[in-house]
Amino acid sequence: MTREQLVTEIKKKESFLCIGLDADITKIPQHLLNNEDPIFAFNKEIIDATHDLTVAYKPNTAFYEAHGVKGWISLEKTINYINKNHPEIFTIADAKRGDIGNTSKMYAKAFFEDMNFDSVTVAPYMGSDSVKPFLEFKNKWTILLGLTSNKGAFDFQFIKDKNGKELSMQVMETASTWADENQLMFVVGATKAEFLGEIRKSIPNHFLLVPGVGAQGGSLSEVVKYGKNKDIGLLINSSRGIIYADNTVNFAKVAREKALELQQEMKTYI
Repeated sequence: MTREQLVTEIKKKESFLCIGLDADITKIPQHLLNNEDPIFAFNKEIIDATHDLTVAYKPNTAFYEAHGVKGWISLEKTINYINKNHPEIFTIADAKRGDIGNTSKMYAKAFFEDMNFDSVTVAPYMGSDSVKPFLEFKNKWTILLGLTSNKGAFDFQFIKDKNGKELSMQVMETASTWADENQLMFVVGATKAEFLGEIRKSIPNHFLLVPGVGAQGGSLSEVVKYGKNKDIGLLINSSRGIIYADNTVNFAKVAREKALELQQEMKTYI
């Protein structure tokens, strides 16, 4: 998917919502456990109920890897279902990979070629040679961890150099020289919304994937205030706040209602 296609979809749906498909077998509704593949059954109902309200789906691969081969099969069935039935939707493999070059090349092949995701999240700690193998794939996106929403972000990401610049900002500025806004995005947590203004000064045109709205307490209005650019430039992720809003047979209907609430607010910003 190209940047132009993504921007077009955002305008068409009046939404920049990304739904995290973090299918936890211990949290999905009990009635689904009788299915041959409960995780895929859960994902399918969420997708069927929300596809017109969202522009992206983001499975966190850990929730699938935890089940071994069966989990990978569920993930593959999920991405195939999206690609076949809703090819206009941007897909993100939230895998947080990042290793030496030849290993990264294999990770990139796995998610971009074998599973046909549009994008994958990558950890930049090992530097450019661990990231560039992902950037070699045409019309695929690398989403680099920039500033995360977890408590431990303060352990390293806010360490300042002698000029007072945070490590996270240095990472994003340096990485932005590896690829332009047509191929590279950054993860910036919603709970760090006040830093988005400074980030936008350095990387004004790149899309930002913003987790943390909803269950983690991030504010959509604050994120938009500081992070929006001329093309919106944001993918706002909500996972638990949508997919686990209800655990009865009506879970998909309630998930749609929660997604609609966010989409309607997003509509006012477009």
